[in-house]
Amino acid sequence: MTVLIDPPAWPAHGTLWSHLVSDTSLDELHEFAAANDIRSRAFDLDHYDVPAERYDRLVAAGASAVSGRELVRRLRASGLRIPAKDREAHRRTQD
Repeated sequence: MTVLIDPPAWPAHGTLWSHLVSDTSLDELHEFAAANDIRSRAFDLDHYDVPAERYDRLVAAGASAVSGRELVRRLRASGLRIPAKDREAHRRTQD
């Protein structure tokens, strides 16, 4: 079981954001998110967007802190990554 988080670096809505992913399964990711009170609306196809103020708490809860590059590398290697070119089609099937 490995849930990964990158440093808060993505600006939006007046704060910086991190990505929370699993390199094993989406079930594992959803379970970790639920156990840490991350709302399902923060899920974006293959990751959760989490605000900077949650970063330290999520690491303390067991998320492994990695660089953004490492997070993407491991997400791709897991087969769970949804490429940018496929994102819109995936969103339409979830509506």
